[in-house]
Amino acid sequence: MTNDSAPARFLWLLRPPVQIDRRTERIFLLIGSAVFFAGYDMNIFFLAAPQIQATFHIPENQIALTTAYFRLAAVFAMLIAASADLVGRRRLLLVTIFGQAVFTLATAFADGYASFVWAQFFTRVFGYAEEMLCFVVIVEEVTARARGWANGTLTSMDFVGAGVASLIFAAVTVLPGGWRALYVMGAVPLFLVAFLRRRLPETARFAAQEHKTKSKFTETMDMLRDMVRQYPGRLAAIFIAVSAWGFAISAATLLASKVLQSDYHYQPWQTTALFVPGGLIGLGLAIAAGRLSDRVGRKPMAIAIVTLCGVCFYLFYGGAPAWAMPILWTLAFFGFFSGDVLVAGFALEIVPTHYRATVSGLRYLVEISMGALALMLEGHLYDRFHAHGPAIQLLLATIPITLIALLFLPEPAGKTLEEMSGG
Repeated sequence: MTNDSAPARFLWLLRPPVQIDRRTERIFLLIGSAVFFAGYDMNIFFLAAPQIQATFHIPENQIALTTAYFRLAAVFAMLIAASADLVGRRRLLLVTIFGQAVFTLATAFADGYASFVWAQFFTRVFGYAEEMLCFVVIVEEVTARARGWANGTLTSMDFVGAGVASLIFAAVTVLPGGWRALYVMGAVPLFLVAFLRRRLPETARFAAQEHKTKSKFTETMDMLRDMVRQYPGRLAAIFIAVSAWGFAISAATLLASKVLQSDYHYQPWQTTALFVPGGLIGLGLAIAAGRLSDRVGRKPMAIAIVTLCGVCFYLFYGGAPAWAMPILWTLAFFGFFSGDVLVAGFALEIVPTHYRATVSGLRYLVEISMGALALMLEGHLYDRFHAHGPAIQLLLATIPITLIALLFLPEPAGKTLEEMSGG
């Protein structure tokens, strides 16, 4: 029998800055494997947008709008994630991983535009909820001095998943079924992870709570009212930050592969040749940024990385010379993945356990919804400018709002969750 209190070895990745036990390592593996496959799954449309566009005859000004439809799934995902504060993290994570697997597979067999959109919509209902809950579990289980490392390492696993997707995408023109094969290959491992996740324990912090006998509706309303009363300033600051961040960055991340293939005439294998080395560099930077945030603080790291992301994406879509595109892509996507995790981390670290999944879900809903609004607007801006680049540059103008809002949040690095929230 495994000794849960024995020191973990973490031979499979960079070690944490402090000792972690076997129980935490097992949780990390079960959660991280899902993040890996989410990185794969959620990047297929990003990579194969030109091929999917050709299959379903999607007009140029509706590519971003199509993703906006996907983003509406965040409303339902938030409801699923928030219910974890009432029924537990483990139970919901078993549902979300299985649902994501089923609808990822369904996407591969979509026979028209509408069925493709619906399959991806439900994939993201479960996928978004899964992502929200994964970071909640990690924040609750990892010691205060290693939370930055944990978030950075999860980000790197997302990077690796995206890198695997880009490797397989290089062969999209010869795979049976083309882009459909990418979704099949993403669905099968998710079923395996769903099976293995039966061993995932409930988080110790949630299990230690005293659960009341009120109705779920009454308990939910009481929780939301108390949350707003106790933390009005923190909640306002984090929601303003993620609103501006989601609005600025959504179209920039979605259309990068398409711009490379359409404007710079990259072939699928050339896109992969850029993404894989860039992703490996970004992976190392993400882990380093997470560890550094444990030492110098979340706020300075978040502000620096969000700024880097905005500048690099602005230059990427500004008609930069071909030689600069790999550098800009690597730094921009490192900034996106790491910045998103750092910004999201504030929502998890500044409230008590009994609000954490709810705030995480609300944060995700706000960020995704504002991103959907930006994606819908991008289509109209494309009609005006007749190009994606200027439209996306204009959307990036909300990045400074994120930076200002971050200044008003407390610094969580090195503090226990109880010290931060009193919960």
